Amino acid sequence: MDTMTHLDRPETTFGTYKDRYKSIRLTREEGILEVHLHTDGGPLRWSLLAHNELEDAFLEIGRDRSNDVIILTGTGDEFCGPAIAPGQHPNRKIMTPETYDPIFWESRQLLPNLLMIEAPVISVINGPAVRHAEIPLLGDIVLAADTTYFQDTAHFPGGMVPGDGMHIVMPLLMGLNRGRYFLLTGQKISAEEAKNIGLVNEVLPADQLLERARELARQLMLQPKLVRRYTRVALTEEIRSRMQGLLGYGLALEGMARMKS
Repeated sequence: MDTMTHLDRPETTFGTYKDRYKSIRLTREEGILEVHLHTDGGPLRWSLLAHNELEDAFLEIGRDRSNDVIILTGTGDEFCGPAIAPGQHPNRKIMTPETYDPIFWESRQLLPNLLMIEAPVISVINGPAVRHAEIPLLGDIVLAADTTYFQDTAHFPGGMVPGDGMHIVMPLLMGLNRGRYFLLTGQKISAEEAKNIGLVNEVLPADQLLERARELARQLMLQPKLVRRYTRVALTEEIRSRMQGLLGYGLALEGMARMKS
């Protein structure tokens, strides 16, 4: 019987995916990959398209071993939006198992694909993050503009169960009581408060963020490749373990709350 090894699979190179996405602009120089999220060149407007593309992009980035350090950022003066008014989530409509299934599948891969990237990830949060702030907060180094605030408008305040990763990431990073309060009340957390409680590492004026990230990336590049990669693996193992046990369960609860009776 023929067997396939990783050598038999077509190699993933930057050219195979760099121009694939409508909501992600990718550039790479000397092994440092910059991932700029956007919608039509402006701040990212969260959508099913962005959801689909991020799941795929994180997988491809992780497969490309020429990516040595990742810088993940937004575009313009927001990281991701728009905010959702209380009880007004546009995707809160009743669903069937068949219509929820593609979202369920993608959501079970998106954050694990991000965490499976073995290159260190520097998150540059360039402004308010009110939709899926858990994505940049999973970076190994997290920088934020002084105009940034964090809020989860997309889930409980908008009428949905926060089961697609926020229920894992926010209590883990903030502490159980703070995390649950944040998710249940729609609390806004400023950049300075986020720094004080350990969500972000540095707060800077927005026009200084990318250069600081690039400086840190060059600093990380001074270490041997395997030291960088295996350190990232070691530092994300606990989070990956929690995702393995809790992400699918949370997504099932989120879906059940949207099903037609």
